[in-house]
Amino acid sequence: MEQQEYSRWLSRPDLTPELRQELESIRGDQAAINARFYRELEFGTGGLRGVLGAGSNRMNIFTVRKATQGLAAYVLGLPGAKKRVAIAHDSRINSRLFAVQAGCVLAANGITAFLYPRLEPTPALSWAVRAQGCDAGICITASHNPAKYNGYKVYGADGCQITVEAAKAIQQAIDGVDCFEGVAILQEEEARTRGLLCDTPEAVLDGFVDAVYEQRMPLSQPLPALRVVYTPLNGTGLECVRRILDRIGITDVTVVPEQEKPDGNFPTCPYPNPEIREALQKGIELCETVQPDLLLATDPDCDRVGIAVKNEGEYVLLSGNEVGVLLLDFICRVRRQAGTMPAAPVAVSTIVSTDMADAVAQKYGVELRRTLTGFKFIGEQIGLLEGQGQRERYIFGFEESYGYLSGPHVRDKDGVNASMLICQMAQFYKAQGKNLAQAMEELYREFGCYQNSLHSFTFEGQAGFSRMQQIMRTLREQPPVAIGGLAVEKVVDYAGGLHGLPKADVLEFHCEGGAKAMVRPSGTEPKMKLYLFARGKDRAQAQAVLERLRAGMEGNLK
Repeated sequence: MEQQEYSRWLSRPDLTPELRQELESIRGDQAAINARFYRELEFGTGGLRGVLGAGSNRMNIFTVRKATQGLAAYVLGLPGAKKRVAIAHDSRINSRLFAVQAGCVLAANGITAFLYPRLEPTPALSWAVRAQGCDAGICITASHNPAKYNGYKVYGADGCQITVEAAKAIQQAIDGVDCFEGVAILQEEEARTRGLLCDTPEAVLDGFVDAVYEQRMPLSQPLPALRVVYTPLNGTGLECVRRILDRIGITDVTVVPEQEKPDGNFPTCPYPNPEIREALQKGIELCETVQPDLLLATDPDCDRVGIAVKNEGEYVLLSGNEVGVLLLDFICRVRRQAGTMPAAPVAVSTIVSTDMADAVAQKYGVELRRTLTGFKFIGEQIGLLEGQGQRERYIFGFEESYGYLSGPHVRDKDGVNASMLICQMAQFYKAQGKNLAQAMEELYREFGCYQNSLHSFTFEGQAGFSRMQQIMRTLREQPPVAIGGLAVEKVVDYAGGLHGLPKADVLEFHCEGGAKAMVRPSGTEPKMKLYLFARGKDRAQAQAVLERLRAGMEGNLK
């Protein structure tokens, strides 16, 4: 089958020179052919994400067109469809091309596509969907993946990434489309002439920035000036982050020059993920000269934020869990002092985020709701509150993977909103003579030292995909009785849907002493994710437990 499809692609007269060259270069290499054609890119709740290149299992104009034709069929089948879709894109290789191609397919199906005229953050897409009364949204991005990846995220009319049910319906529509013969498409010029491909008005982006500004914290005391080094990691964050920091009076901002301009090759950080030190290294080097209060980094589509601060002579990176807990405490503390805390406040996090959030929420009388991994589920909770006429109850949501949101203005994690809040929080603590690392240590002393770690195990290609399935099957059928010498007291399997949550391929092992390990296949990369949790009287004790858990689980995930 793979060879047959390979030959069909090569025979196409409309194949681009780049794709043809790639396919010619692997002629006779069965493994390389299989890798590109053994399956079609799976359309899930995260849309599409894959390696750039030729083939049904790659991101290219033909797989993008096919996905969009399926999405068009889905939109046209919606009751009361407005036939409007918003589109945004990041700085990755071919992102603009894919965005335009998607718009041209929608146009050919009689759906008006509103395309941001330049790259903009993913949360700005979530905003644009609702601001323009769209049935759906598309964001061309692979978030923080390496340069060889690109992706295609789909959003519903509520500004959330699509639900499991919507993804299944769109996938069914996609399955009936041939990527060459089954797609309707207009030329860009014709689509624009017919008014079916339009630029998103500047007022929409302005509205997004205004909405973020409305989520600023009510800090009344005199605040010290804040010096910031910022890197957009060659992505989309520069315009909106600079605008929002200017609005709150933070103007001493130095941008990392090597990472300022959009560049999908990410030449200074091959893995543009603000979670890892390598991605922030250029920023840290600049900090040694500038001596800022804070290093701020947004990922290429500006929905995640990483930070570093100088503490005891060294630049320390704070984890997503630590920043999430700091922000939760900060928001609760400030809003309580200002008298703006709503009745029965609600915060939301995920099942793989730190248990420390529960302790902080309890202190302030906040209901903490847990969702499956994926910020769309946090956005879904905002929508539920809004549907109940209780939108104001939502005060904050975060996930361990560096995603944060303090308001209901969008339904996805928002790096612009988070950048503003983090800077305000840094000012708040600077006024007390503390940096954010010191503030975090204070919380550890108050609540106990909760430590978490995340480990990823890569499984490339067809064999890797099968291996991941086998690992999860084995862990279910033969769960460990102990991990790292710690007895397993309970196994929780989310495959059947627990606590009102949708079904999910996640296993949770509760060990003695409150330690915990969670395992799941990634929905966006060929990886197994291992999440480890421990609490100790201090960092050393908790880290020792994490190490025991890691050593005990690694053998099961290879």
